[in-house]
Amino acid sequence: MSTSLEGTVAVVTGASSGIGEATARALAAQGARVALVARRKDRVDALVAEIEEAGGTALAVPTDITDRAQADAAVAAVVARFGRLDILVNNAGLMLLGPVSGADVEEWERMIAVNQKGLLYMTHAALPHLLAAGEDELRGVADIVNVSSIAGRQAWANFGVYAMTKFAVNGFTEALRQEVTKKYVRVGVLEPGAVATELVSHNSRQVQDALAAADAEAIPERLQPEDIADSITYMVTRPRRASVSELWNMPTSQA
Repeated sequence: MSTSLEGTVAVVTGASSGIGEATARALAAQGARVALVARRKDRVDALVAEIEEAGGTALAVPTDITDRAQADAAVAAVVARFGRLDILVNNAGLMLLGPVSGADVEEWERMIAVNQKGLLYMTHAALPHLLAAGEDELRGVADIVNVSSIAGRQAWANFGVYAMTKFAVNGFTEALRQEVTKKYVRVGVLEPGAVATELVSHNSRQVQDALAAADAEAIPERLQPEDIADSITYMVTRPRRASVSELWNMPTSQA
């Protein structure tokens, strides 16, 4: 059984920017055919063109993963196009920060929809195909990588509901790992620290400025999306006998 990704099919959610975009490039460079799942069609179309120009194979699947029917349809479209599914990277995420008191409850609901429900819907739709891939002769193993956060390990003031969603991701990942890993569907959680992405940009200017000021002193050099893509690639290219259940990737200045 090979550790190469040649012949495999990977789905990456949140592939229109940041970690998802970098991961799609990295997996395609390893030989995987990559399905790019995100809401911004123009972004994923452009990334497909870039990957294919570099000699890879990619498919744009514009999808709102918070809609269960769309999540189901996205997985079905990938399998219809490529005939299989070997890797699912649940990367899509939303971080809206602020105190619990006086919070905008709609922001909570948006985070729960993306960070939890979207991950659940995609996993539910993909799992039968991943179990089948774990039984065949290509690699004899399939992979799910759930991108969580340091906020899934530690909570801070004003991170309450975001932390709740990421603690939930960690718990779900571990439970699923115990259910399916012996069936050769490896399930792992990746917990990044501060990464230079668009994640903070969904917050108010006041929140963005406060975080930037705090990070400038405490975390002068954040991770880049490619650092996290490297970690994901490492997890899914281990020999069949090895399963990475948890990987914590931090900026040196934050660790």
